[in-house]
Amino acid sequence: MSKQAFEMMMLVLLMAAAMSPLRAAAEAEKKETVTNLHFYFHDILSGKNPTAVRVVEPVDTYKSTTLFGVVMMADDPLTETPDPNSKLVGRAQGLYTSACQQELGLLMSMSFSFTDGSSISILGKNSAMNPVREMPVVGGTGKFRLARGYALAHTHWLNPATGDAIVAYNVTVIQ
Repeated sequence: MSKQAFEMMMLVLLMAAAMSPLRAAAEAEKKETVTNLHFYFHDILSGKNPTAVRVVEPVDTYKSTTLFGVVMMADDPLTETPDPNSKLVGRAQGLYTSACQQELGLLMSMSFSFTDGSSISILGKNSAMNPVREMPVVGGTGKFRLARGYALAHTHWLNPATGDAIVAYNVTVIQ
């Protein structure tokens, strides 16, 4: 290697080493963004146009008071207020399953897709009979890319005969 090539290589290495602390400092100064969302999830199992349908039902489900083993596929509207006719802010699309034998405990795997094109992903247990349930936000897209956080769900209204429900969601998204 020529002396000139060696000196050029050393110069490049020194510049890269000098820039590394600057890049690390810039990354450290980035502030996390916290977004708080509030909306209503309308899970309608009855009527001509249900928004959630049973896609799997084990043979022995009728014996289980918790519906253990049932799998539901959902495309539920998300609205600004509990009124189903209020402004649509997105859709909750995915599935939930009855995954507990001792309680009505749902495993939620849902993408909450908002009208602006962004989304958040929720994956976790929803103890449906608890007054407030906490589930993790495990990712997102668009303005919520690389999101993490948590969702608090509170049943606003429930029809025990049909299973139809309106659930208030308060979501804290960090990215």
